[in-house]
Amino acid sequence: MSSFNIDRRIIDDLEVIELNGELDAHTAPQLEESIRELIDRQRFKIIVNCTRLEYISSAGLGVFMAYIEDVRTLGGDIKLTNLKPKVYNVFDLLGFPTLYDILEKEEEAIARFLES
Repeated sequence: MSSFNIDRRIIDDLEVIELNGELDAHTAPQLEESIRELIDRQRFKIIVNCTRLEYISSAGLGVFMAYIEDVRTLGGDIKLTNLKPKVYNVFDLLGFPTLYDILEKEEEAIARFLES
């Protein structure tokens, strides 16, 4: 069984979700629940820090696809940061860099939100 957990913190009006471990079909529901909960609480400015994300499957990517439009329609965004090269490659293969803000560092995502 893959190990996965989510840490959350708040920076001003931004929600930071840190993904740890492997995001696959078994663990994707945890991420889905976290994002759904943020939307329910009217928290639409979301940064997903992937520093400790070791692996992502299509199920994990599907969670991001499922919620990005909802969050943007509500005036927010989901920005991804700190992707390891092999995780980034999976996003890149599926064209995610054209759909998402993928930034090297969390600070860059914070700055982008402050600009908007």
